[in-house]
Amino acid sequence: MTRRISWTLLAVLVLAQICYPLTTGATRAGLTVATVVLGWLLSVGHALLSRGPRVAAALVAVATGGGFAIEAIGVATGVPFGSYDYSGELGPKLAGVPLIIPLAWTWMAWPAWLAAVRLTGGRTVTADGSGPTADGSGPTVGRWVGRIALATVGLAAWDLFLDPQMVAEGYWVWRDATPALPGLAGIPVSNYLGWLLFAVLMMSALRPLAGPAAEHTDRRDHPMLALYLWTYFSSILAHAVFLDLPASALWGAAGMAVTAVPLAVTLLRARRGGDPGREAHQPHRPGVDATR
Repeated sequence: MTRRISWTLLAVLVLAQICYPLTTGATRAGLTVATVVLGWLLSVGHALLSRGPRVAAALVAVATGGGFAIEAIGVATGVPFGSYDYSGELGPKLAGVPLIIPLAWTWMAWPAWLAAVRLTGGRTVTADGSGPTADGSGPTVGRWVGRIALATVGLAAWDLFLDPQMVAEGYWVWRDATPALPGLAGIPVSNYLGWLLFAVLMMSALRPLAGPAAEHTDRRDHPMLALYLWTYFSSILAHAVFLDLPASALWGAAGMAVTAVPLAVTLLRARRGGDPGREAHQPHRPGVDATR
């Protein structure tokens, strides 16, 4: 059931994103809001159905709650992103922050985390409860650092697509946009550094709050990994062809490639039979497997 629900929500999300370049004005703004809400429901719903309420609650607390807090601080003080303001096109605001903004953090934080877990040898368990780390032992320090780094870059690099697109639509604006990355005028470098800072704090906090269930991947996570890869490849195409944003297409392609390209290669190898253990289901867990 988890995978069916997740695949269905992902299909609706993809359809909404495909429609984005075909709309303008208020319709496009409304579609943006709807897309973010769908993405939030997809990620939080998947966390809940695949791993239970503790993981879902941790994701909401860290990404949604933390995302709102850092955005409210940013709007009020200019730290850590730079001095900026949101327009009124993205719906209701609280403390100057549209309520959908922290939902966007959550939408991409969960697939970025799962992609990093998948790439750093996340804990796997076979159907009989055995496996390389079935005793519940966690990753080594080196692997943990690598996981945090991959998850951080995997999330923060998304902003190389997101910010240029949203600024071009007039959804938010910086008072001082210098210095900026080449080709990405209107957005200060401090914005991307701020994303990196918050992303590393978020990813560092997620695992301790979520518990050991956040240390593994299995077949139920395929929709989330597909979401990450879809976001990567569709963003390159949209920016380069449909949105007339070639610079952000290049910057985003380079940034997200750190996580997206190894993920795509790993999944292709697993599909060809080179990594069967990673695709194993976990043993039955009362209260969680009942939701499948």
